[in-house]
Amino acid sequence: MHVPDGFINAPVSAAAGVVAAGAVAVSLRGARRELDERTAPLAGLVAAFIFAVQMLNFPVAAGTSGHLLGGALAAILVGPYTGVLCVSVVLLMQGVLFADGGLTALGVNITDMAITTTVVAYLVFRGLVKVLPRGRRSITAASFVAAVLSVPAAAVVFTLIYAIGGTTDVSIGKVATAMIGVHVLIGIGEAAITALTVGAVVAVRPDLVHGARGLTQPLKLKVGGELVDVPAAAPAPVAARSHRKIWITGLITSLVLAGFVSFYASANPDGLEKVAHDKGIDQKAKEHASADSPLADYGVKDVTDARLSGGLAGIIGVGVTVVAGSGIFWALRRRRTGDAASTEVTARESV
Repeated sequence: MHVPDGFINAPVSAAAGVVAAGAVAVSLRGARRELDERTAPLAGLVAAFIFAVQMLNFPVAAGTSGHLLGGALAAILVGPYTGVLCVSVVLLMQGVLFADGGLTALGVNITDMAITTTVVAYLVFRGLVKVLPRGRRSITAASFVAAVLSVPAAAVVFTLIYAIGGTTDVSIGKVATAMIGVHVLIGIGEAAITALTVGAVVAVRPDLVHGARGLTQPLKLKVGGELVDVPAAAPAPVAARSHRKIWITGLITSLVLAGFVSFYASANPDGLEKVAHDKGIDQKAKEHASADSPLADYGVKDVTDARLSGGLAGIIGVGVTVVAGSGIFWALRRRRTGDAASTEVTARESV
């Protein structure tokens, strides 16, 4: 659903850029509260994993494909504020390095693919876990439903943006019907990927899943004929439960997906591309400013073998994304630690 340059006029693109910048600023502050010793190293990995899986277009209908948007997955794994930043980092890397998503449309893409999907998915997820039985299966089920709904929600937001600032005169009703219809199908694929990933992490390290915190059912003992809660054991020190193994596993998985599996992805246009072509909203699309980038269209310039070119581009993309994302999230984590230390010193001095 990457919106290219020329789909949305300049004033609305600028307004979306302001909305995106404001949301990113709020998310930077919010992420400082979400990130800790467990999640800070993994947030960059989540961004890299989303980048890798977005290369895996899957067929959804005749001549149409879809790919992961990632907002639901990021929000559930590392929190909604950090999730917005994860997807935004991916979109920035894709736009600048791979000519995927217009640079003038970056604000539109962040508003649509990062903010909308993350907020909708997390609200649905939190609502479901409050009413479902507490446990791992409920986390997985809630992840599935949240992801399903987040994708057509993004299609609705794109349609609204296009209704306000679209550069061609087309029937918005027909665009809405086509966009929502195809993205409901894409949402099923998104949900399957999200639920499988969240379920896999919850199964081995539920303490690393933001959305699973505090949802374990307390143990019960029968005392005097009545069930009483067993006192919770003290949590293991963070250092005693290293996240290194899952980090390495996640990074290798991302590299394999982007460097090898991506070659077998569907070559059909994604939902937005298909609707844009069929309904004529791509008539004023512009060539990407980074069209001559060495990595444009997910291939390495001057590498003639298609499999090797795409694989190298995917590996480079994962590497750049994990480095950029990890740098941002570590900086936020250090800022939080520094603020906490300053607050403690001030409190001591005032005593």
